[in-house]
Amino acid sequence: MKILAIESSCDETSAAVVEKNGDGIVVLSNITATSLEIHAKTGGIIPENAARMQVRYILPVIIEALCTSENRRQKSKDKSWDRARTILKQDIDAIAVTYGPGLIGSLLVGVETVKTLAYVFDKPIIPVNHLLAHIYGNFIRVNSKELNPKPSTLDTTKPFPFIGLIVSGGHTDLLLFSKHGKYEWLGGTRDDAAGEAFDKVGRILGLPYPAGPEIERRANLVVQTNIKFKSPIISEDNFDFSFSGLKTEALRYIEKSGVTSGGGPLIPLLNEVCYATQKAIIDVLVKKTLKAAEKYNCSTILVGGGVSANQTLIDQLKLNAKHSNLNPEIISPEKIYCTDNGAMIGAYALLNYSEANWSEIKANPELYFA
Repeated sequence: MKILAIESSCDETSAAVVEKNGDGIVVLSNITATSLEIHAKTGGIIPENAARMQVRYILPVIIEALCTSENRRQKSKDKSWDRARTILKQDIDAIAVTYGPGLIGSLLVGVETVKTLAYVFDKPIIPVNHLLAHIYGNFIRVNSKELNPKPSTLDTTKPFPFIGLIVSGGHTDLLLFSKHGKYEWLGGTRDDAAGEAFDKVGRILGLPYPAGPEIERRANLVVQTNIKFKSPIISEDNFDFSFSGLKTEALRYIEKSGVTSGGGPLIPLLNEVCYATQKAIIDVLVKKTLKAAEKYNCSTILVGGGVSANQTLIDQLKLNAKHSNLNPEIISPEKIYCTDNGAMIGAYALLNYSEANWSEIKANPELYFA
């Protein structure tokens, strides 16, 4: 089965063509257009701007994904559309689309585009929960466009049960998966998400948006520091998270010390603030994730979401896992599949195939774990 998958929940516009092959998902194309440069100028995402960029990118991205899936790109836009239309009509079995959660304007662009294509080309639609799809980025084969791709770390039938840690700009959640399509929500953030905490502290420090990669880079420069921020609710006997208090604590320290990204003798101190911020976030993520694995006797932990690209987080999970009773395997996606992308939407759709009538699908910005 070959699926065209569309992701447009926020500021990325992505389309991919994927198929299941053996023990993993093969990506035939994965095209992503980002409006990050626009949002960096405003220090964050303005929903109206994101939606306008989705409108601009959605059809070109779909056409390129379809043409690239068979390694054919036409120089002429007219020929590209003709070829994409033929591929969609003859080679694509279904269309998957993110229907939530996300920004309503961005979601609507993807959902309404797919509904139109599905109606015109008589294709079934598979609505996908964006959050769950982040975990399924782990089932994608590495270098999947090569003739003999490396197997994915995961056999699609054998990782269960596993703990899923979704950690991104808008969400931080722990789930227990017993099989494809069956999971239990264990806990999540009560306020700010982990990625949101990185960005808010970064904004206070004057760092570029998104701040997570820059905070990790600067934290890696620190050998030792006396700065220590609290990991919120790290000792509570639950699987919840809270990061708004960390932002407040960091703000008070930054105002008191006068540290900014402007340069001068305070730059080393700025790096130490980045280190302390990152450590406070990672410590609670690691502790509660491993606690969940032990409680539910899971030997595998899958991490997904934009913050899963933070190598320090993955390294600390692996290091602490070795000292736990279960020593669970820690698996995270290739970095290209950590942030929002069409391939992860397709991977989830292939392994959780569930068609819906085009007329019944609606964008749901508040979708959680239905």
